Amino acid sequence: MRHAPAARAVGLVALVVVVLLGSAYALGRSVVPDPPPAHSTLTTGGTGPHYADQPPAEDPPPHTPAGDDRSTGPVETGQDGGAHPDDTREPGPHDGPFGTQTTSGTSLVALTFDDGPDPNYTPQVLALLREHQVRATFCVVGENAQRHPDLVRAIAADGHTLCNHSWNHDVTLGRRSPAAIRADLLRTSAAIRAAVPDAPIAYYRQPGGAWTVQVVTVAQELGLTPLHWTVDPSDWQAPGADRIAAMVVAAVVPGSVVLLHDAGGDRQGTVDALHRILPDLAGRFEVEALPDGRT
Repeated sequence: MRHAPAARAVGLVALVVVVLLGSAYALGRSVVPDPPPAHSTLTTGGTGPHYADQPPAEDPPPHTPAGDDRSTGPVETGQDGGAHPDDTREPGPHDGPFGTQTTSGTSLVALTFDDGPDPNYTPQVLALLREHQVRATFCVVGENAQRHPDLVRAIAADGHTLCNHSWNHDVTLGRRSPAAIRADLLRTSAAIRAAVPDAPIAYYRQPGGAWTVQVVTVAQELGLTPLHWTVDPSDWQAPGADRIAAMVVAAVVPGSVVLLHDAGGDRQGTVDALHRILPDLAGRFEVEALPDGRT
């Protein structure tokens, strides 16, 4: 019985220690921020998918080939990691990330349209191209091709070149296994050919410009030329038709590959900019679709 007070004292001390430890944990949790929500690359609404225009902040930027010392400092990049139009370097045809094609390889200027087809914007783009007798290259997302095969047929019927742009605009596709990349690209090409069975698909463009060795290698193994660009007016940011047009008109030189979008968000500014871009470029250059591989 003489030991009871001592036992109670020990129990009381243990209780106090537990309470203090719990308070310290709660205080620590209150000053440590919760992790950010997972980044989503796709939302829906309007006429179809709206793709996020920038890789998540934690994603690495598109890579420069090992040993490439052409850059003397940071290069401002646009939506898909391409050089800003103010970058004055003169690229060769295959000096993009990991040897991707960045120019037409000739004096031709190539307009390219990513993320479609879209039932609102793609028909407007096609009508303007037809009006100015210009052919372009359309980098098609597989799920959109599946939803709108009539628009894929319209693109092909007007003589434009088709390019594979992955199944659902997966910016991280290049990090996946070669087998997963191959399955994605094959699924996308199958959706395009379901609409146009004999369609030649000569190019692949990685969403986000997030090129990796794996995705470049798989594309080449499938007979697709990895296609980057030289002029990016950042139309994905919807800066307005005047700014989009001014940037393209000022930046284009013979051989330029211009990155534009006919889907993935509000692209009316891009459509409206074409009213100035097309007559200006057609008056100074030969504007043509990239070759589709047919002789």
